[in-house]
Amino acid sequence: MNNDGPWNAWILSGLAAGITVFLLVWLRRAETSLQVFALGLVIGGALGNVIDRVLYGAVVDFLDVHGFGYHWPAFNLADAAISTGAALLIGEALLRRDVGPRRSAGD
Repeated sequence: MNNDGPWNAWILSGLAAGITVFLLVWLRRAETSLQVFALGLVIGGALGNVIDRVLYGAVVDFLDVHGFGYHWPAFNLADAAISTGAALLIGEALLRRDVGPRRSAGD
């Protein structure tokens, strides 16, 4: 998507910066250390990609994994941090146990 025009790097960087602001607000309200860690990974990865776009006009992918006849799409450490952080957030949300009493709709 970055090859469609000269402004795409700036548009994608602005979008990532806006999302990062949202994530920073979420980080301030994080309830668990796992959420803090996962959000830190996502924020760090997003900022890493923004820096690449600003400096190089594109995100530089440098990890290209081949194994057992399979080829994984090329990625970078920022992408790995974003993916790991997002997976941790999803897993934490699905496996979280509420410790407080639940309120019914009438409360």
